[in-house]
Amino acid sequence: MIYSKSADLFERAQRSIPGGVNSPVRAFRSVGGKPLFMARGEGAHLIDADSNRFIDYICSWGPLLLGHRCPAVLAAIQEALEIGTSFGAPTEREVELAEAIRAAVPSVEMVRLVNSGTEATMAALRVARGFTGRELTIKFEGCYHGHVDSLLVKAGSGMATLGIADTQGVPQGFAATTIALPFNSIEAVEQAFRTHGDRIAAVIVEPVVGNMGCVLPKAGFLEALRELTARHGAVLIFDEVMTGFRLARGGAQELYGIRPDLTTLGKVVGGGLPLAAYGGRADIMQKVAPVGPVYQAGTLSGNPIAVSAGLAMLRQIEAHPEIYATLERLGAAVTAEVPPGVTVNRAGSMFTFFFTPAPVTDWDSAKKADTARFGVFFRAMLERGVYLPPSQFEAAFLSAAHTDQDIQATVAAARDSFALALAA
Repeated sequence: MIYSKSADLFERAQRSIPGGVNSPVRAFRSVGGKPLFMARGEGAHLIDADSNRFIDYICSWGPLLLGHRCPAVLAAIQEALEIGTSFGAPTEREVELAEAIRAAVPSVEMVRLVNSGTEATMAALRVARGFTGRELTIKFEGCYHGHVDSLLVKAGSGMATLGIADTQGVPQGFAATTIALPFNSIEAVEQAFRTHGDRIAAVIVEPVVGNMGCVLPKAGFLEALRELTARHGAVLIFDEVMTGFRLARGGAQELYGIRPDLTTLGKVVGGGLPLAAYGGRADIMQKVAPVGPVYQAGTLSGNPIAVSAGLAMLRQIEAHPEIYATLERLGAAVTAEVPPGVTVNRAGSMFTFFFTPAPVTDWDSAKKADTARFGVFFRAMLERGVYLPPSQFEAAFLSAAHTDQDIQATVAAARDSFALALAA
């Protein structure tokens, strides 16, 4: 394939944008080569600036559960444009979206709309601290909860991709409020509560991790978090920015039967537009201003265009519950053929091929993956028309727009690409 227009655009971009990209993982630094600049999306496919066509397994890093340019979502956006772009005042659609979220996610009794997953997790932590009167937070190594200062401690996502353990620019005092523990180790959580129990405000966790690659919880891990936080008076926060509405209509908490105290949502909830939310128990959410003393605000929160797109997405999911069975079937098919030397983790429509023969259950096991071989695999798949996340430590995503033909083409491309990577 020829990528000359993308290469030219990347050269231009680097003169105006740090690294030429507006989010670090897009830079292709861990897989080699230069990033592709996309021109348009169609269903399960992306077309780049050079008119190369790819089967898309990024899906805008998760939001596009129904694929690119879903007609119902586009129609909702067009209708909203006729009304206005922003009012700085409440609208009826904000209420409708809040009601739709509450109907889908039983643990959410009240909800506040914000603009990004980072904003949602930042606010949820502030509310948890305000509710409990405590300052410490437990998070898990390799879990990424947005670029919140106190949570950029042993974070996953782009930091894992770039090999940055802890970012510069975060005051030590902020980092000191965070206890980072191994994912799936309930023993470590028990020890932390024995030592700091009366100071721990919250435990925040990706119930299925997507930011060190897809990593599933071990049996009993989420249940133990629920019991420990309840016993010690701490707030359990499920970061479902990635898993919310993707693994099930009610998110991972529906799938695993766990009811957290607070939930953060993003990606799918916005229908492809910038929108996120946090919500949970009414007694906790009533601490949020203007009802309570915990301040959080946003000029564009509840933006009518984003709200309309998100509402259309949630209504499509409600009207077509069969999409989750379809996504499960497609996910099983695309990950069915994995050679020795590669481990695949999958939860529904999220998956990662790890270039390690050992099981991947936490950050220590994930980082043993051979990133050089993954780079070979990524480039080989790209040349065969398959666009995967350009990082060993990011989950890939399916959409309901993927077809059996897309899956067959992907599996065929993967056979050759696995062979090339494992021979490297």
